[in-house]
Amino acid sequence: MSIRTKRLIGGGAAAALVLGVAIATVPSAFADAKTTDIQLLAINDFHGNLEPPSGSSGKVKALDDNGELVEIEAGGAEYLATHLEQAREGHDNSLTVAAGDLIGGSPFLSAAFHDEPTIEALESLGLDVSAVGNHEFDEGIEELRRIQFGGCHEVDGCVDEDNPYDGADFPFLGANVVNKRTGLPELPPVWVERMPGGAKVGFIGMTLEGTGNIVSQEGIKNLTFKDEVKTANLYTALLELIGVKSVVVLLHEGGMPAGDAYNYDCDSPGPGDGISGPIVDIAENLDSQIDLVITGHTHQAYTCTIDDPSGQPRLVTSGSSFGRLFTEINMEYDHRSRDIVRTSIAAENKVVTRDVAPDRTQSDLIEKYNTLVEPIANQTVGYIAEDIPMGETRDVESPMGDLIADTQLAATADEATGAAQIAFMNPGGVRADLSYEASGSEGDGVVSYADAFTVQPFNNYLVTMNLTGEQIIAALQQQFSGANQQKNLMLQPSEGFTYTVDSTATGADKVIVDSIALNGEALDPAATYRVTVNSFLADGGDGFAAFAEGTDRLVGALDIDALKAWFAEHTSESNPASAPIADRITIQ
Repeated sequence: MSIRTKRLIGGGAAAALVLGVAIATVPSAFADAKTTDIQLLAINDFHGNLEPPSGSSGKVKALDDNGELVEIEAGGAEYLATHLEQAREGHDNSLTVAAGDLIGGSPFLSAAFHDEPTIEALESLGLDVSAVGNHEFDEGIEELRRIQFGGCHEVDGCVDEDNPYDGADFPFLGANVVNKRTGLPELPPVWVERMPGGAKVGFIGMTLEGTGNIVSQEGIKNLTFKDEVKTANLYTALLELIGVKSVVVLLHEGGMPAGDAYNYDCDSPGPGDGISGPIVDIAENLDSQIDLVITGHTHQAYTCTIDDPSGQPRLVTSGSSFGRLFTEINMEYDHRSRDIVRTSIAAENKVVTRDVAPDRTQSDLIEKYNTLVEPIANQTVGYIAEDIPMGETRDVESPMGDLIADTQLAATADEATGAAQIAFMNPGGVRADLSYEASGSEGDGVVSYADAFTVQPFNNYLVTMNLTGEQIIAALQQQFSGANQQKNLMLQPSEGFTYTVDSTATGADKVIVDSIALNGEALDPAATYRVTVNSFLADGGDGFAAFAEGTDRLVGALDIDALKAWFAEHTSESNPASAPIADRITIQ
């Protein structure tokens, strides 16, 4: 399949936009019509979840009719496709759009084939356009180009040599992804939909400016990621030059709503009061010509109103993650003003419940790839006695995060493998719970290779290094300061490493330095310790610059191999693993 280039401002047209050259448009034959109804169906942070996610990753929280918080099982491409098809009924002008992280950090079923199954599934469910997110760069820009345009994987080749992977038939937009040498966008910045009746809507796609800090450096070494507001405002002005006044931003950056429920009324305290995080400042400064902002990255659910620079309310939306929700947005296009009627825009997040008929095409696709991957996926790795959950947010310690840190310490504790004393795991690298209940035929309590890979799918190497106590303190403080001032990314520590967080303090002061201890002894700022982290953190990823200062580095096994080895050594059918208590960080 090929990208629908007639609607894509790329190549020569993109150059014309960058140079400020207007592109002539033909007056619509339907100019006498007053308005056109337009529907957008939006998803974000799908992360290759073709099958229904398990554990907490497969549920959404909701407020019921009595105002009580309940959980609803949700997700699965088979059900998402059905829900989207039902939502399109009665809508002649419907587009399906996404705000990034469709691939990367994926369960084994998709990741084993470098996310080609996910692209195939997204094409089938009717995706029209997507912004790139940070995870689209997990394997670097060259692999992203292959995902877009097709071809066999450089190392693993093609799944089917007779039918090579042919690329995505929808475009990935990256207006703020710029080549350092040329200064030009590395990806198409804008996509314009010309609808029946003459309505035109322009989409600007971007990833977060901080993408360079949260992906492996080798694959993006020639790229820079520009400011979201400046980029969007530039392309908004250029779109207007070619006669496109209706503008939607697809942005892989987001916020944190004040309520946990997907149907929390984000505007109940007042416009902009019910959400915090980077998206607030961004939305408040995006050009007032932009009609709507569809976001992602934080895996949260919200439809919030944030005033634009002229003081007018503007909707900002996000549909959680993993295909558990989609956002239905309806609006009117005014043919006289050639713009969206801002007051007509209405958005609602809808649950992808599993009580609808599964889409047959998606079911067949899942069955096909399960058959191909089954010999590897069903290998038994180990045994658990109970659920081992990940954190619901990334600002908490979790049993799964602690367990991963423990397995990485165990893999590098010997003199020959690194002599590590401490290990830290980044919370964003923990992608799923380990569920006691069997997801397949393996039986309750069995951890399969697919289960283990889904928990941490990035194939990072373990890096053991020298860090002073002072540098370790700096890393802990970076959980709450600098790039993480608003995010509060809680490192998951290995057993024996403890400290206390002051919840009333802000920034670096949240870490009570005198409380930091290793095996009950106070951490010595002047002493040197051997510390293990994954290769992503070792490069300073996720805003933890202190780890990049580590010396005497020893690169070890893959993180997934460390997890497998720990389960093989420490568990059996008669001796399953229990969940760590997650009491290494005290919050006061």
